[in-house]
This record gives sequence, C-alpha cells and structure tokens, in this order.
Amino acid sequence: MDFRILVVDDDVQIRRVLRASLTAARYEVDTAASGEESLEMMKDRKYHLVLLDLSMPGVDGFELCRTLRATSDAEIIIISVRGIEQDIVTGLDAGADDYITKPFRTPELLARIRSALRRNAASMESGPHKVTMAGIEIDFRERRLTVEGKPVRLTPKEFEVLHYLANHPDKPIPHREILSAVWGPDHSEHTEYLRAFVKQLRKKIEAEPSNPKYLITEPWVGYKLRLN
Repeated sequence: MDFRILVVDDDVQIRRVLRASLTAARYEVDTAASGEESLEMMKDRKYHLVLLDLSMPGVDGFELCRTLRATSDAEIIIISVRGIEQDIVTGLDAGADDYITKPFRTPELLARIRSALRRNAASMESGPHKVTMAGIEIDFRERRLTVEGKPVRLTPKEFEVLHYLANHPDKPIPHREILSAVWGPDHSEHTEYLRAFVKQLRKKIEAEPSNPKYLITEPWVGYKLRLN
C-alpha cells in the first residue's frame, strides 16, 4: 500500500527537509505552507497521515487540527517547538494522534510515522468486531459508533483505545499497557496522552462524563470498559 503524507508547516526549509526524508522512505508527499492551503488540498486528495506544525500564520494550529479531525480519518502528528504538557494535551484534545517536539531526529519521526500507519491499518483485525451497551453500539470493523441511535464520530485513536479495552472487558488495564498497545512502547510513560483521549471518549459515550458508567478509572492502575 502506498501511503500519502501531507506536511503542513510555514517554514520552507522544514518542508524541504521533510519532503526529502519522507520521499526517501518511499512515501508520497505533498506540502502546504498554511492551514488554508492544507484545507484546499485535502478537498481533492486523500491523505493517510498529516504532519502539522502549530505555529503558522492565519488559521490557528489547534483549530486547524480540529477542522482536519472533523473531516478526515488521517493520522495527525503535531510537530511543534511548543513542548509543555498543556500544549501537548491541548493538541491531543484537538484531535491529534501524536505530538513530537522540535527539534526532533528524523529516525524518531519516521519510526512514529511507521507505527501510526501500521496500527491504523491493522488494529481492528483482532478481538471483538462489535460491542453493545445500553443505548450504545460500537462497530470496530466499520469504525462506527451510535449512541441512542445517533452516529457519533470517533477519531482513529479513540477507536483503538476503545478496541483495546473491549479486548479485555471488565478488566482494569494499566496505563502503560494501553499506551504501549495503542501508541507504541516509546509512549508507555506518556499518561497525558491517555488522559486526554479518555476525557474525549467520555464526552462521546457517557450520558454523564463526570460520572461515567462504562469507561471507568481504576485509581493508581488504569482504565476498564464496563460491559456487564
């Protein structure tokens, strides 16, 4: 399968370096210098992954991430000089799947990209294909969620988190295990990733996100999906 990547960054040198590195790794690569340009390009082409800088003129990077996530199932990796935890959490809340702080090493970026594309392609093949709870139906094979009969959009990573928990129903799963399974071993300590995704998932599947019935926190351990 030929994967197509869109690089969105206003720095022309970074666009050139990333295009060269990704092309050498045998990806199809397009580049955009602004959020507005990237949105126009995505109207005409399907991308499997988007590399997105936050600090660009025009459309705010976080808002662009939200817009891309609302209209595309592409993996989104933010690449930014802004490396404080709050920015990382805000980026994940906006719909990003991963976050890399500049400056970064090219081999690390390529490893993150390979992991994201590999998991996105294969993560739904094993385990349950469909899960039902009171008023909720999750079809993992079709990547479809309905709540009280109404379709609700989930991001690819949100589906992966739910799918991994559904593979171990009613069992507390440690944070590190979920992080390693969904994002890879290099992310096993990044609990802020998991908190951000669980927060968003509860907004989508729970009637009372602050008092969840299904996506349960196990203090000092991790999370479980309550099906019974």
